[in-house]
Amino acid sequence: MDEAFIKKILPHSMEAEQAVIGSMIMDKDAILVASEIISSSDFYEQQHGILFDAMLDLYNEGKPVDLVTLQNKLKEKDVPPQISSLEYIGDIVAAVPTSANVKYYAQIVRDKAVLRRLIKVSEETANNCYLDKENLDTILEKVEKEVFNISQTRGAREFTDIKEIILRSIDSIEAAAKNKGSVTGIATGFYDLDYKTAGLQPSDLILIAARPSMGKTAFALNIAEYVALRLNITVAIFSLEMSQDQLAKRLLAMNSRVDSQKIRTGNLTAEEWQKLMESARIIGNSSLIIDDTSSITVSELRSKCRKLKLERNLGLVIIDYLQLMSGNKRAESRQQEISEISRSLKALAREINVPVIALSQLSRAVEQRPDKRPMLSDLRESGAIEQDADVVMFIYRDDYYHHDSQEPGVTEIIIGKQRNGPTGTIKLAWLAQYMKFANRENR
Repeated sequence: MDEAFIKKILPHSMEAEQAVIGSMIMDKDAILVASEIISSSDFYEQQHGILFDAMLDLYNEGKPVDLVTLQNKLKEKDVPPQISSLEYIGDIVAAVPTSANVKYYAQIVRDKAVLRRLIKVSEETANNCYLDKENLDTILEKVEKEVFNISQTRGAREFTDIKEIILRSIDSIEAAAKNKGSVTGIATGFYDLDYKTAGLQPSDLILIAARPSMGKTAFALNIAEYVALRLNITVAIFSLEMSQDQLAKRLLAMNSRVDSQKIRTGNLTAEEWQKLMESARIIGNSSLIIDDTSSITVSELRSKCRKLKLERNLGLVIIDYLQLMSGNKRAESRQQEISEISRSLKALAREINVPVIALSQLSRAVEQRPDKRPMLSDLRESGAIEQDADVVMFIYRDDYYHHDSQEPGVTEIIIGKQRNGPTGTIKLAWLAQYMKFANRENR
């Protein structure tokens, strides 16, 4: 056969498809095994997908699956006689030696379907490139997203039964009960905050907003340090404002509890050097990743996060800070661009199913009123950030504005919005010399 002609035949295995269908008719357990690996859309031959769905219907209805019940179900669905005939179905069953290998048959069907999807993406990409109507970043973003989705959904069913969703919810509730109703997501190490939020939840966009010098970066680094060092979860920090070296020195100060000013000047005692070297060893062996690309675009950030999710099992993303990012499109205003960025970050959180923390700078409007505690209304000039975020936290230090403050060294973390939980304020100790926040009882 001509090689050029062979290349035009989409990848498929008729034998594997028939073996899956035959196994499902022969053995009810094979239905469950196959349905966890493939869906009807994975079949190359449409009639095989029709048979697959009909058997799933019978299985979910609690009815037996055999030649007679399957034929009856197909007739109910007005399936053409050439597919619903006992002769056609019987021939498929007769061709299967055993149902014991259904898992491997289904994997072959799945892999061929993945190849066909990749071919489709490649063809669409080639057409877009020839048309030359979209910019390069947009095309790359589309390709990367499609390929990522294909790799993530291998073996996943198109639709999730409500039973499966409910069972997952029950598992989550049981986990919360075992934790005595506390953390179900990723703990931050701040007890009162974890109590109110139940931890950083997967797929959540968490906004931490404040005026300059309130400690946004320090607060985010504290969380990153705890998650990476104590929980051994991969954390990616995208710093658009500070360099890797600056962040590393802050991490060393907060972990070693050596004065940050001494670290900057190198004026350290032997004991402080020892503490610093021990912290360097601990942090160096952690799963912290720092990227200090300035003016990173949403497209670039998503690309890096997808790669880290696949290669390093990324568990938390931190962006410092949102207003320094660049959008992918030419927006009519900066407000629209920020809105596009925040929507993209929420989409990223859902896509890779990890919490995404975005730091945000508040405008001077906060300082025009007597009570300078930030409020949700302070975000309104920043586009759709408030709507896109699942959790909004503000940082406020009273002693920054009032030298005679009744609570010096105390920082308020104000939860202004929490889509699935309560709002309120928790208080932390601010240890300025270490650039560190701490639980007040453990300061």
